[in-house]
Amino acid sequence: MTRWSPALSRRPGCPHRRLRHLLAGALPPGLTIGASTFRPWASANFVGARHIFPCAVAVGDDNAVCAALQAELAAAEWTLPGHIVADASVECGAEPRALQIEILTVED
Repeated sequence: MTRWSPALSRRPGCPHRRLRHLLAGALPPGLTIGASTFRPWASANFVGARHIFPCAVAVGDDNAVCAALQAELAAAEWTLPGHIVADASVECGAEPRALQIEILTVED
């Protein structure tokens, strides 16, 4: 539990909505984002969140789209005030025409 103190700066808010907006602009045509979720994440040194974006593939080979998107997200520059994108991964879903994007953010 974080104690409140007037001397300590406020922790930055969760960037989930902004991340979803940036991701929607980076997706290739034919890929749509479903209902996304996030959950808090912490390690011994960092605090952040795991953002999960299920997507539906309308056209193309699922594996090819997955590989191309992984390369694109790895090279992307994200602008999230107060947060850093530590990792971005793309996994093919269990169902055909589905994949999942998971992005880990940590507070800056």
